[in-house]
Amino acid sequence: MTVQEIRQAYLQYFKDKGHHVIPSASLLPENDPTTLFTGSGMQPMVPYLLGESHPEGVRIADSQKCFRSGDIDEVGDNRHTTFFEMLGNWSLGDYFKTEQVDWIWDFLVNIIGLNPNQLYITCFRGSDEFDIPKDTEAALLWQKKFEQSGMSAEIVDFPEKDGMQNGRIFYYDSEKNWWSRAGVPQNMPNGEPGGPDSEMFWDFGVEQKHHEKSVWKDDLCHVNCDCGRFMEIGNNVFMAYRKMTKDFTELEKKNIDFGGGLERIAAAVIGNPDIFLIDIFSGAKKTLADLSGKVYGENEKETFAFRVIMDHIRAAVFLIADGAVPSNKDQGYFTRRLIRRAVRFSKDLGITQSFCASIARSFITSYSKTYTVLAENESHIISALQKEEGQFQQTLESGLKEFEKLLAGFKKGEEKTGRKVTEISGKQAFTLYDTFGFPFEMTEELAKERGLSVDRSGFGVALEKHKQTSRSAAEEKFKGGLADTSEMSVKYHTATHLLHVALRRVLGTHVEQKGSNITPKRLRFDFTHTEKVTDEQKKEVEDLVNAAIVKGYTVSSVEMSIEEAKTQGAIGLFSDSYGERVKVYTIGDPNFSAAGDPASDTFSKEICGGPHVENTNTLGHFRITKEESSSAGIRRIKAVLE
Repeated sequence: MTVQEIRQAYLQYFKDKGHHVIPSASLLPENDPTTLFTGSGMQPMVPYLLGESHPEGVRIADSQKCFRSGDIDEVGDNRHTTFFEMLGNWSLGDYFKTEQVDWIWDFLVNIIGLNPNQLYITCFRGSDEFDIPKDTEAALLWQKKFEQSGMSAEIVDFPEKDGMQNGRIFYYDSEKNWWSRAGVPQNMPNGEPGGPDSEMFWDFGVEQKHHEKSVWKDDLCHVNCDCGRFMEIGNNVFMAYRKMTKDFTELEKKNIDFGGGLERIAAAVIGNPDIFLIDIFSGAKKTLADLSGKVYGENEKETFAFRVIMDHIRAAVFLIADGAVPSNKDQGYFTRRLIRRAVRFSKDLGITQSFCASIARSFITSYSKTYTVLAENESHIISALQKEEGQFQQTLESGLKEFEKLLAGFKKGEEKTGRKVTEISGKQAFTLYDTFGFPFEMTEELAKERGLSVDRSGFGVALEKHKQTSRSAAEEKFKGGLADTSEMSVKYHTATHLLHVALRRVLGTHVEQKGSNITPKRLRFDFTHTEKVTDEQKKEVEDLVNAAIVKGYTVSSVEMSIEEAKTQGAIGLFSDSYGERVKVYTIGDPNFSAAGDPASDTFSKEICGGPHVENTNTLGHFRITKEESSSAGIRRIKAVLE
């Protein structure tokens, strides 16, 4: 089965089980202060997992686009990718463990034909610290499924200590079998949902572990080790808990959150752990082979380069389509980094001409039936890639000049001291990398050609220090919890609706929201506008928002079709990211259609998932603290409530 066929089969299967299939949310999350990207299938679903009613009901399924920037440096092996699709099904207080185990087994074994002899299962061992019990219920449900297939399925308590022990189902601690966006229970902030999970692993065969080059060939093997024999293909999260100040409380309505890696399932279907051998990469692989004259799989270094380029250009295509054009900040920084890293590795394949556009077109062709936005925005995507590729080629030229300056400095120093320089320091290499964008590998290669070495460990220290600084800055920037529902965050969320309408009144109806970021300390709102907002316009916007706050509008919500929302004058990005039904929040009289009309008693009607305050008079005084450019044609406002 192809990736397209697996995705379609999954969505159809759960549609037949009463699920409403919704489109993928954007890779750029809305109203989530925890991250720059949608990195998991559950991320857009958090409000509903916390109790908000979903406009499409209590059974939902989708294939969610995901991007994990933290995996950029891991790409190059046979299983890491930065972009991936996560097949998901959710029960929002409806069915629970029994149905989920039955259905996901049925899908994997009977619908797409995976051999149960190669399936292994892990379950939660329990937590004494937080008084959360061992998940024996899930283990027994899985055991029953194996037995129904004519297989014995031993349950093993401590595989990480004693290995496989001829087991089929294994218990692990919360580091392995607990799911929340913050990881283990100890790291979860107040209000965050989570629960024990039960993961499915595919066995690619013992030869993967015992390959003569494997560093794991002599180590104890179990399904959650790193030897390469097993690959996780799906995770059933039994979301039954919510973190409180010191302990956990059970959710009033228990939820199911399943996530299955589409590309990993496709790898299991073809029986090969190399993700890059699945069909979705075939077009890009052929294009790269034609450009380079190299063959994928024949040479380790060149195969590594193939993988990096294919992954990074695919991710960049989707990021640009969702609005993250290459830039020096926020999401655009990572798009830029992906493209530049791809260009860097093209040198390992001997590619000297521009190549990003041709690789991108192969992915647009492969995905356009499912993600029509790619074909619709093809010229924009190609233009952004070509521009960034060209700029980086110039950066490489500048880096080469700086490298030569560095060598010239060495020569002058040698003439003065009589001591020959044999090594480029880690700090010098990092300056080339950080200031001039010059890849470390190129510094190393050029140094070797000139009989010099490079202090790799020193570079690593400098890079790690830089990462720590960046991480601290990011945590400060986004601190405030994980899409928390604290009082201030809810207030700021409501204030963005007031700000949106006020901007449309002052600047014009061309203004559309292009993203927001909310913490308990401030709001950030991105919108379409080509010119700087003047001080007079900012004052007018502030006055409109504060007048709405003082008036004390009530805030209410109702579920309706998209067409009905349009008819009622609701604002929002009417795109494929919405399902057939949406939730519309009204600030003011919900029976008045022309939201935003100064003569009406309705200030705002907007599509949104919530949550919001009940009355605007609780918000406080609104003040704009900063207005700036975010990217081409996009302005950004930061504001506080005082």
